[in-house]
Order: sequence, then C-alpha cells, then structure tokens
Amino acid sequence: MAKFIIIGERIHCISKSMREAMAKRDPEPILKLAKAQIDAGAAYIDVNIGPAEKDGEDLMKWAVQLIQSNFDNVPLCLDTANRKAIEAGISVYNRAKGKPIVNSADAGDRIENIDLAAANEAICIALCSKAGIPADNDERMQYCQEMLERGLMQGMEAEDLWFDPLFLVIKGMQDKQVEVLEAIKLFSEMGLNSTGGLSNVSNGMPKDIRHIVNNAMLAMSIQCGLTSAIVNPCEPGIKETVRSCDIIKNETLYADSFLEI
Repeated sequence: MAKFIIIGERIHCISKSMREAMAKRDPEPILKLAKAQIDAGAAYIDVNIGPAEKDGEDLMKWAVQLIQSNFDNVPLCLDTANRKAIEAGISVYNRAKGKPIVNSADAGDRIENIDLAAANEAICIALCSKAGIPADNDERMQYCQEMLERGLMQGMEAEDLWFDPLFLVIKGMQDKQVEVLEAIKLFSEMGLNSTGGLSNVSNGMPKDIRHIVNNAMLAMSIQCGLTSAIVNPCEPGIKETVRSCDIIKNETLYADSFLEI
C-alpha cells in the first residue's frame, strides 16, 4: 500500500435517510452519497447495513450490485454483524478494482470474521479489542498478534489484515489519544496496514469544530504510519489533508494541480 486510502463512511444505517432507502430499496439517496464520496476522494465505500437480521443477505446483495454497477466496480467495505450477509455480498462482488473488505473482526466474539475473509480472499479490518476498550498498547498489540496469527494460519497475507487501534473520543478520553498514535506507529514498524473510524475522535463536539480536530488527528496518524481511514471524505479538509500528506511523504508526484488529479 502506498497512497493513503479513504474508506467513505456515509452509507450507514444509523442515518435515517439511509435506513429508509435500504428498507425501501430506493437507489437514489444511496447513489447520491456514493457519488459524493467518490468525487471527494474515497477509494472504497463502506456499506453499513447494521444487524440486518431479517433480510440482510438480500439487502447486501442489492447494495453491492447497485453501487458497483453504477460506479465502475468501485471497491466496497462490507459492514454488518450478519456474517451471512457479508458472504452474500461477496458472492456478487466484482473484484476488478479491488478486493472486498470485511468490516470487521476483533480478538473476541468476532474473530471468526478473519476466517470468513480468508475463505473468500478478502481484506479484513482487525479491531485490536476483545471486550471493550483495550487498557493500553500492550493489550492492543497482544490482540494484534492473536489476529495476525489467526489470519496467517488461515492462509491470508499479512497485508490483507488492516489493524484498527480503536480511535477514541477526545471528550472524556483526551489522555488516550497519544497512545492511539503510538499504536499506529507500532503497526507501521511491523510493516502492517492500519485503519480505523477516525470520526470517532470528534464525537460529541460542536459540528463547526469537528472537522478541525478530525483533520489534525488524520495528519498526525498518517505521520505515524496509518495507511487508511474510515472517514467522511466530504468533510472540509479531509481530501486536502490526505493528498498533501501523500505529497509530503513522497507517495505521489507533486504538481500545482495535485488536488484535482
């Protein structure tokens, strides 16, 4: 992995408009958000259908085919607690532009999602947690090692496990932010890919300052070695921060028009 990868987070069942569109199989709102995120620099689109216990398999198939058929097989991150729905989505997924991402496994009850990803030649986001927030980086790295070994034993390449340090809310956990950055650096030193829900950092903040903190944390995380992030690419400054960091880290060639390329 070279250039930083943005995973667009906005197609999420927590949004009322997305929830209604999914329930009604209404393509318009979903395609509108997918386009906006792709135009803003998202390389992957996260498709979060929630628990989807009743019709998850049908819904995920519909969403995967809808988005990929309209946007030249854009790669997707399949996000649900319903394992059968992930398998269903993978069964109709077009890999022409990239492997599917399974979102996500952890070192506890969801560790079998690593097996699912391995069996389907998919990427897997590996959350360095077991039951709640890890106490420190010793615990994070213990879980990282457990999941790495699990994936390797299942025949995965290490590069297909994207480790998530668990980005934490600054309000109430301000003292833990440097620890998260240090975990990202540890992943990087091991040659591992990393990702995470960056927007978690600014949860609970006034809307007019969230993007400021998100962009600062993004830049600092990239410097520590973060290789991707689940984030809203339409948020002010996100695309500019990512592309500027790619330039500074010599991952892409500078041009005066680099923001438009």
